[in-house]
Amino acid sequence: MNILVIIPARGGSKGIPRKNIRLLCKKPLISYSIENALNSTFNMDVLVSTDDEEIEKIAVQYGAEVLNRPKELAVDNITLDPVIYHALIKTEKEKKLIYDYVITMQPTSPLLKTRTLDAAIDYFISNEYDTLISGINNPHLSWTESDGEVIPLYRKRLNRQYLPKHLEETGAFVITKREFVSENNRLGSNISIYELPANESIDIDTPQDWWVAETELSKKSILIRTDGYSKIGLGHIYRCLLLADNLIDHEVRFVISSHSDLGIKKIKESHFKYNVIDDNYEIKKLINTYKCDILINDILDTDADYIRHCKNLGVRVVNFEDLGKGAPYADVVINDLYEKSNNLDNHYWGSSYYCIRDEFLLANPITFKENVNDVLIIFGGTDPCNLTKRTFDVINTIDNKDIHYTFIVGLGYRHTEELINEANKSDLNIDIIQDVKHMTEYMGKADIAISSQGRTMLELASMAVPTILLAQNVREQAHEFGYMKNGFINLGLGSKVENRTIRETLLWLINSPQIRKQMNQQMLRKDLKTGIKRVLKLIVNND
Repeated sequence: MNILVIIPARGGSKGIPRKNIRLLCKKPLISYSIENALNSTFNMDVLVSTDDEEIEKIAVQYGAEVLNRPKELAVDNITLDPVIYHALIKTEKEKKLIYDYVITMQPTSPLLKTRTLDAAIDYFISNEYDTLISGINNPHLSWTESDGEVIPLYRKRLNRQYLPKHLEETGAFVITKREFVSENNRLGSNISIYELPANESIDIDTPQDWWVAETELSKKSILIRTDGYSKIGLGHIYRCLLLADNLIDHEVRFVISSHSDLGIKKIKESHFKYNVIDDNYEIKKLINTYKCDILINDILDTDADYIRHCKNLGVRVVNFEDLGKGAPYADVVINDLYEKSNNLDNHYWGSSYYCIRDEFLLANPITFKENVNDVLIIFGGTDPCNLTKRTFDVINTIDNKDIHYTFIVGLGYRHTEELINEANKSDLNIDIIQDVKHMTEYMGKADIAISSQGRTMLELASMAVPTILLAQNVREQAHEFGYMKNGFINLGLGSKVENRTIRETLLWLINSPQIRKQMNQQMLRKDLKTGIKRVLKLIVNND
């Protein structure tokens, strides 16, 4: 079986000058089609037809044969039929053979995969078509013009997914039997369209097409390993969802442990793809299956064996909030809640690398008020130490019915019903809110907040809300951002703080407008909205 691939590539591109040899992701555009044909499982001769010496040199460099195209076949109004016929006749004469099949491959389809080309050739041969043309199903409510009248090309207005097929040709390939190739034709009578995946269908005609192709070719496969359950809360899950939303140019998949009941629920609601594992070392199979380029670990401290294992699989490893023995072996470690504690080149410390959620990027900080009208109490999604209830009990000893208290609790908080019952019995103005969707709505009303020392404190800082902190655990106490220099009153480990201290601190802050204003101003000096850009560059290794 003799197959000839002809790649027509003239030098006079108008829309994108020198398009065929312009570098696309560090390679000449034409190289993609040449390599696709040469890497095929079918033994094919690969020929570039060109009128351009520079294209000729590059084609030879990438392993193709070259035929010089006559000037009369390199003008703007010449179709491909005579070009392909000229190349075929010349090659058959030179090689003294007759080809069985002729494949036209445009250099402007760099996203086509070799496996797709092979599958199309198989499909063409097994179904005995005369001609097979690459195409894409692109149904839309389309119109045309006839005799000066605009008319619809559809019978019934339907949502796109319910419209009938609308197949459009792409330039990826035209496969045809030799006997149907003539000076004015390449198509037989028995024709079919081979549907390409959307991400392989681009034809580069405009700068916008070029940008799409470059983005697609630069796409990484990223696995995000994270957890979320009652003991550690959902902070890691929320950060990773934020990262996934901002990595839209890449293929992102979550990997989550089977005991992360709360995390699995959140990831499922997000509609991102995910896998559940029982053991960290199951990551090897997933890395190989999804041809992973980058592995993100947001699982607190890692051990050295696990990170070395991941690195040996050839992936870039990026860890968050990792103070473990595995951290030195990662490519990047981002510890946004901690001040610098070592000089390792792969570590990035402090709030400059904090990733804030989109709603906070759009929100305005609070306007400082002399009098306190609203106090917000929020201790994370699970509040394992039940600091919410302790603060509730403290507030009920304060005789001030002019202040409105809002308690926000997460899905993992186990005492919601008890708290609601207690609030209904209280004489104070108290609201209990569960599983808030738009946190800025509540933070934006607060004059004071009481919170734990996790990621929520940074959100409160971005809203410039003077905040009293109670750490859930010893690790949280190490989050260096949560101190007076950044606008916080830090009472220490919540389980060690007496209720009387919480009460006196809150009353003092309510009655100290100058202190609250100072805290508000200190928070406003911090830029917490640009960290996400720095982090994304570190993840994908963009210099």
